[in-house]
Amino acid sequence: MRIETDLPELLLITPEPEPDADGRFGRFLDQLDRALARGIALVQLRAKRLDAARFDELAAQALILSHGRGARLIVNGPRGHAAIVAAPNPSASGLDPTGHGGGVAGADGFHLTSEQLMKRSTRALSDAKLLSAACHTEEQLARAERVGADFVTLSPVLPTASHPGAPTLGWERFGECVGRARVPVYALGGMTREHCAKARALGAQGIASITGLW
Repeated sequence: MRIETDLPELLLITPEPEPDADGRFGRFLDQLDRALARGIALVQLRAKRLDAARFDELAAQALILSHGRGARLIVNGPRGHAAIVAAPNPSASGLDPTGHGGGVAGADGFHLTSEQLMKRSTRALSDAKLLSAACHTEEQLARAERVGADFVTLSPVLPTASHPGAPTLGWERFGECVGRARVPVYALGGMTREHCAKARALGAQGIASITGLW
């Protein structure tokens, strides 16, 4: 169990961005700004269907909003971005590990899927950046610790509308995993703000959610 004082209790994961009729993301960015105004201090910009160029453009705009509200933004992007983040040496793949520049390169951190995590043996990212990872098992939690992830999500804790009928960890199993983890853990799956106290009581950093925080 590990809780970091410099990480917030709430992690917002954005829904898949949908462009407006004019091809821009005005409505998405407006909603993001409203979430930030409600006190969200850490955002995972998740976009799997955009091409890399559109994602970079959106990330630059989301980064401006996030920093304007005093929040940090990590990115979880499409296949092109995934290849960069999964590379053993991100800087050699065009990723600026120092944080200079805009868009994806200027983000405060990067998120690994569980598949990317299990293929990774080292952090390969500047300590100036946050590295997060998606975990579903204790083996993945152990790998996240080994590669130096700053925090992880552990899911699914409760049933979700997006995966009805899928097996869940439940609070008891979640608490057992968190108790053995040596990396900060956010509960994910069916979470709302009301679940944060429960997650914290079990030793988690807090909760992560899409619909519950968006």
